[in-house]
Amino acid sequence: MIKKVKPLAFDSFGVRSMATYIETNDARVLIDPGVALAPIRYGLPPHNLELQRMDECWETIKHYAVEADALIVTHYHYDHHDPASQEIYENKNVFIKHPTENINKSQRGRAASFLEVIEGLPKRLEIADGKTFQLGKTTLSFSEAVYHGTNPRLGYVVEVSLKHGNETLVFTSDVEGSSIPKQVQFILRENPSILIIDGPMTYMLGFRYSYKSLEISNQNLVRVLKETKLHDLIIDHHLLRDLKFKERISPVVDVAEECGVRVLTAAEYDGRKVEMLEALRKELYAEKFRC
Repeated sequence: MIKKVKPLAFDSFGVRSMATYIETNDARVLIDPGVALAPIRYGLPPHNLELQRMDECWETIKHYAVEADALIVTHYHYDHHDPASQEIYENKNVFIKHPTENINKSQRGRAASFLEVIEGLPKRLEIADGKTFQLGKTTLSFSEAVYHGTNPRLGYVVEVSLKHGNETLVFTSDVEGSSIPKQVQFILRENPSILIIDGPMTYMLGFRYSYKSLEISNQNLVRVLKETKLHDLIIDHHLLRDLKFKERISPVVDVAEECGVRVLTAAEYDGRKVEMLEALRKELYAEKFRC
């Protein structure tokens, strides 16, 4: 069984991340051990509260990295891995997205640097794309490389499925709400009971993310609700940079209620207060000047 699902750092915590720790009867897995902040939002740099939260979240990630048997890197953006902290990979089973295939120029360079700094540290290093591995009785499956979002401009990611007994958790990484058939097909195939998805990138709606993509994303998530054994839909990351995030996915929330599925941010799943610090950056600075 899946004994523990622990969100470690997410946008609903006040940072850019999807770091998650999962524990089964015989495996302890940490997915995407990285955390970052938007360098500029609303023309403003990170607020001191964001900087503090990033440090707090990174300490949590490092703690769980020590506990983990396996670390997974779904792609090479710095909110999903930290090449400056190579020590967390020492003597671990490490599963990574392919560093040279289905990858854009930026991530190819980052992947090469990452592999250089961790060379010789992992107990086991595996390219994960499209493969399945066993960790005891826990099955770890990866999708083929899929778009980071709706096109290859930002590169590719691998989705992750972790299965033990009758329970399956799927972690989509940065699919931006799953509006591409190949992205949602992996979710449907794996038939999760828990889905951790990054959500549509609606804070750039009408600019770098289209209304049509949002519509398709909502349709695909409704399909997942109806065609899988899902009981918890954890939706966060890109979506939680939009203060109107609940409104954006209202069709999904409505169908989830009919299906008896909980729709939660990572913070809510973890019993925390939702703190959308990036989305509230203007207000944070305004409060600072009022003081």
